[in-house]
Amino acid sequence: MNKSKPYVSQFILDKAHFNECYSQSIDDDHSISAYFKAIVLTLFGMVLVLFTAINGYAAWFVFAIGILEALSVYYQKPWWVMRQMLGKSAKGKVTLTIDDKGIFTESHYINHGILWETIITLKSTDKGWLINHSSGRNYISNACISVEAQHFLATKS
Repeated sequence: MNKSKPYVSQFILDKAHFNECYSQSIDDDHSISAYFKAIVLTLFGMVLVLFTAINGYAAWFVFAIGILEALSVYYQKPWWVMRQMLGKSAKGKVTLTIDDKGIFTESHYINHGILWETIITLKSTDKGWLINHSSGRNYISNACISVEAQHFLATKS
């Protein structure tokens, strides 16, 4: 078997990187069905506040949880990016290696590998690569890898 050279690159986990990861890998759903749980909780809280003799704090708490749920759906992207930026790996340097065995990331806090055998789909997006594998989903930005590595990923997809 002809072995190709590994493609190695480094990048920083910054806010722009997390924004791209989110926008390329997750479809924002702002339909009425996405707000279903928020609507139910808010209406249930309103019924408790207005028509029952239950403790007012508990009734207002249910109502507030419904409003909070609606806000979490509406502001899903900024909430996700903020959580990533608060993580200990944010602003850290990541080394990405792509070779015949798989795709490997290494940083101060984590060493993670995805073997080619475990990849279910490898799909090109506008700005990178979406990888669905047996353990979940990952995204690689084209800005983080060379043109040769992009061609290598294209042959593997």
